[in-house]
This record gives sequence, C-alpha cells and structure tokens, in this order.
Amino acid sequence: MTITSPVRIQAVDAPGQPDVTPALKDLYRGFEQELLVPLWTEIGDLMPASPRSRAVPHVWRWQSLRRLAAEAGDLVPVGRGGERRAIALANPSLGGLPFATPTLWAAVQYLMPGEDAPEHRHTQHAFRFVVEGEGVWTVVGGDPVPMRRGDFLPQAGWNWHAHHNATAEPMAWIDGLDIPLQYVTESQFFEFGRDEISETERMTPERSRSERLWGHPGLRPLSVGVVAPGSPLLAYKWEFTDRALADQLVMEAENHGGTVEPGHAAVRYTNPHNGADVLPTIRAEFHRIVRGAETAPARETGSSVYQVFDGSGTVTVGDSTWSITRGDLFVVPSWAPFSVKSEAGDTDSDSGALDLFRFSDSPVFEKLQLDRIDKRDI
Repeated sequence: MTITSPVRIQAVDAPGQPDVTPALKDLYRGFEQELLVPLWTEIGDLMPASPRSRAVPHVWRWQSLRRLAAEAGDLVPVGRGGERRAIALANPSLGGLPFATPTLWAAVQYLMPGEDAPEHRHTQHAFRFVVEGEGVWTVVGGDPVPMRRGDFLPQAGWNWHAHHNATAEPMAWIDGLDIPLQYVTESQFFEFGRDEISETERMTPERSRSERLWGHPGLRPLSVGVVAPGSPLLAYKWEFTDRALADQLVMEAENHGGTVEPGHAAVRYTNPHNGADVLPTIRAEFHRIVRGAETAPARETGSSVYQVFDGSGTVTVGDSTWSITRGDLFVVPSWAPFSVKSEAGDTDSDSGALDLFRFSDSPVFEKLQLDRIDKRDI
C-alpha cells in the first residue's frame, strides 16, 4: 500500500545548511518517501535556546464568564453524555482546543438549584475553587463535601464524584484539571458511575469526613495506613487560608519576615499526609499583595492559571498588560515574564489587598527535573 507522506522538507540556502543542489533535493525526496526528517533542518524549532510556548498570555473576564454560564444554565441540561455544565477556557493560540495552556484545563462550572451532576470518575487529577457563592456539595467516594467562597477542593484521579445543589440559588465555580497533559500523553481513562447518589450522600454536613479526619494542623490520624496519591483532605477552608496570609503580613509589619517579598504573602496548599503538592500533576497556591506593592518580574518553565479572588490590580505577562478585578482569570505561559501590581483597597476587597489563586503544572516539571525559575532583571 502506498502511503502519502505528510513529511515535507525544503532545501534552503541559509547559514548552517548544506548547499542546495539537485542531489540534495533528491535526498530530501527520499527522506519524505521513507517518513524521515533530518535534524539539521529542524533543530531551531526542536531545540530552541529557551522555551517557546504554544500558549499566549490571555485574560478572561469573570462578568462575561458568569453571564454566559447563567445562560447555559437555562439552555443546557446536566446529565449523561454531557455530564457537566462546564465551560472551558480556550487559549487563543491552541487551535480552538479547550485548553488554557498545553498542560492545564480550566473551566467555569454552573449548577442550577436542586440540580445534580451525575457520578463518574476519571484518571485526570482535578480541583474546584469557589470564587463566589455556596450551597453545592461535591460527593467524593460517598463523602459529602461543602463548597463555599474561598474554599479549595482537590480531588485526585480515579475517585468517584458527583455534585448536588441543595439550595434555591445557582452556583458557579472554577474547575482545574490536567486534561491536556493526559490528552497529549494518551494516558486518560473515564468511567460512568451511578445515575443517582443515595439519600445519605445528599446530607449537607458542616464538615466532611475527610475534614474531620485530616483537617487538623500538623496532626496525622494513626488509624490510616496506606494513603492513595493526592491529598486525602478534600476541602481547604477559606478561613484558614485567609488567616495564614493575614498573619504573614502582620509579621512583616513587625519586622519578623514571613512574606516572600515586601507586601506579598503567599501559601501553598499541601498534602497533610506527606507535605507534597495536593495533586501529583498540579500545584495550587494563594497570594495576597497589599495595595501599592508590586511583585518582582519572574519567569519559569511550566504554565500557570490565575484567578482574582478579590481586589484589583495590573498584571503584566510577556508583552501584555491588563487591569484585573474579582473573578477574572488569566494565563501565564511557560517562560513568560510575569509581574503584578496591587491596586486593591477596602472598597473592592474584603482583605484590602489583591488576592490571587494560582494553579500550575510545576510538580510535573520538578519530577522530570525540567523546572527552572529566573528572577533576575528581565
């Protein structure tokens, strides 16, 4: 069977390239026919001096996302087939794929009053972060977990999970997953669960079982033996995140340090079992930047997605600069210089500062020993 080769090799007259002759062109046609590509024609793209991300910096406005999600709530049912009313961010340079970056997926999920999102499981590691509202419970492995503003809820892959809205109001939140990473590595699995959860799972406890077991600072339950990958704590409550950030800034004011740079408090969500990242492929952090403070420009391998939890400011990613406000999401591609200046105050922020939730693919790069950070003048 004759195969039409997708390989196309152009002989070019350029420094470092062989002389263009009929014999060279014949050699290249032979390469094409046998599905071969010479390194000397591709090295600039395959081995650049520094990362060239296929993603570009971009910002999505929360008001538009929230409005479109509400319209979808009126028009699009939740059930088998679609499974979730989730609307993914599509980076403008990734060809229309529903990927925020080449490794990260981010979406707004919207659940109507009394509505259920059916049970399923997948190998993709996931989390939920709530920027506004409450009233939805996510049920992970039969454990109902409340979701409220500021809560971070990680869920490692291959855990059964469903959602239900126990209130009379709709609710929106953001989902983050490593769908693009598992898509490109061709490693993903998915399985449908029950069509309906039990009445016991419809309970609305103040704290989940995972929180009662694992949610005590510095204390590990001795009743638990082997722990599966990912954090066994299914909800990181906003009250604790808020307190940790506030305490860092108070310590800074007392000249006891505590912040990563002047006016910039930050925490990382960690696995209480071993202190590692909450998910094998995703790192999650929270940053608080006081009014007038500006972070030092930095760039790193791997990509990030930020959501503005509260406040306002100006963010610069590469050559792009935007004003941001509550709920807005933006992307920082690999090796793109990034800095942010806080313009938040008491009128637009509960904390009086710019609060940013961040998730990234850093654990993948660290495990592969491909992580690099540059904080020099850039």
